[in-house]
Formats: sequence, C-alpha cells, structure tokens
Amino acid sequence: MTNRKTVPSQVYFVMLAGIAAVSMAAIFIRFAMTEGIPANAIAAGRLTLSALILTPFALRGHWPALRQLSRRDLLLAVASGFILAMHFATWIASLGMTSVLISVAFVCTGPLWVAILEVIFLRARLALLVIVGLVVAFIGGLVIGVGGDSAAPLTGEALMGGLLALAGAVAFAIYLVIGRKLRAKLSLIPYIWLVYGFASVFLLLLVAATGTAITGYSAQGYFWILLLAIMPQLIGHSSFNYALRYLSATFVAVATQMEPIGSAIAALILLNETPTLQQAIGSLAIIGGVILTSLGQQTSDSTETAEHAEEL
Repeated sequence: MTNRKTVPSQVYFVMLAGIAAVSMAAIFIRFAMTEGIPANAIAAGRLTLSALILTPFALRGHWPALRQLSRRDLLLAVASGFILAMHFATWIASLGMTSVLISVAFVCTGPLWVAILEVIFLRARLALLVIVGLVVAFIGGLVIGVGGDSAAPLTGEALMGGLLALAGAVAFAIYLVIGRKLRAKLSLIPYIWLVYGFASVFLLLLVAATGTAITGYSAQGYFWILLLAIMPQLIGHSSFNYALRYLSATFVAVATQMEPIGSAIAALILLNETPTLQQAIGSLAIIGGVILTSLGQQTSDSTETAEHAEEL
C-alpha cells in the first residue's frame, strides 16, 4: 500500500497535468477533422509522430535492452502495436460520428473489459464490487442508448460512433493484457517506442489500403495532429506512468476517469457541444462503474496476494 507521506507533492500536480493533457485529445481530433483530415490519417499521424519523437531517446539510452529481446518478445510487440492501432482507428473514427462526451466515456471503459477478459482467459474471480461496477456501467450505456444523441438519431451515425468507441475500449483492454509480459522486460521509453512504432506501421498500412490521403491539408490541421502526439500521447500517458512510481495502479486508474469530464467541459467551451441530461447521467454512471470496477479489482488482487502468501 502506498504511504501518502512519502509521495512528493508534485506527483499530484503531474497527475492533474496528465489528465488535462489527455482530456484535450478529443478536442484536437475534432479540430483536425474540421480541417478535412480523415480519421485514419489523424490516427496514423498521431502514432507516427509520437514514435519519431521517441526514437532518439529509445535508441540512445536503451539500445542494449532492445537488442536482448527475443523473437517472441518482438512478435508480442507487433501484436500489441496492431491492437493499439485498432484502438486509435476505431476511437478516432467514433469522434466523427457522436459527441465527445459519449465517445470518451465509452472508450474509457477499458478496465471493465480487462476484468471480463481476465475472467474469460485467466479464469479470474470477479469481486462483488467489480460485478456492481459492470452493472452500473451497463445501465449507464443503456441510458445513453435510450436517450440517443442530440446530433444524430439513435439508428444513424450516433449509434455507430458509440459502437466504434466501445470497440476502441475493448482493443485497449486487449492491448493492456497482452503487453504486460513485454512491459516487465523493458522500461517505459523503449516499450512505448516499440509499440507506438508498430502501431504507426499498421495505421500507415490502413491509410494506404483505404486510399486515404496524408498530404494536401492545411498547416493548421497538421498542427493539431502534432499537438495530439505531444500532449495527450506523450505528456499525458507519460504522466500517468510517472505517477505509478508513487501511487497505486487503482488510484491512477480512478483518477484517469476524470478524462471524460475534462473532455466534456472542453467540448462545451471550445466546440459549444452541450450534452443532453440523459447523456450526462449515463456517462456519469459509466464513469462510476469503471471506478467501482477498478477498486474491486484492487481489492481482489490484494486478497489473492494474501491467500498466496498464506499458502507459501
């Protein structure tokens, strides 16, 4: 358990900065879309620029560790990159079809899907709090579905946007599960460089396969993609990984659930996007369900660790 007295005060400021950074992701994507840049090009640009920025840091200080990776490790990195590419491709596409609040609330349900995947593939036992969280989040999704979207009918783009955001959440959960073994062998920078790099390759292949243009857009559009790579991708996620050194994974996971709220506030101010009452209630229920699931997973992990220690 983390001793709060030993946590430097700046850690909390770093966490707040990280939440603010990731909360702007949906806004930057929307701004890039208004410049006519398609979702696939935005996703490819975000990951490619992130990987390029990380390249000198990864090669300069971590080349020996990278060279020691086995073929199996590299295949794991390729798989992680492919799933991460699917996460960004589906989620960014959803932002062109539904509201920022619904898209971000749905894509942030990753912890729910991690819990489900662990039950299916690892035969893990669900704690009561996890089950409650899953039910609350499911009810929140139903509330949003019944309410529809103020920007589009339930049977149109709004429904597809919600489904794409959910697909992005499932993909991110799979990415977290399969990437655990490789993450244990590498420090943060070489790990994310490998995964972002392979993800960018798959997204560039998607761009080529769909005939999506990556040139010919305005300088303003490319500026938003650059900000997307620097702030939410590098600064935001790096801030969370920095905080994990001092705070529990559950605390960080719960704190990151402020992202949908931050994104909704930014969308209201910058995009004049006002959610309906049902959307707000449903989204808050989803966020609450994710928080309960995160807390329940932490309790379950602690119990299993204690039981294992007693067996030894």
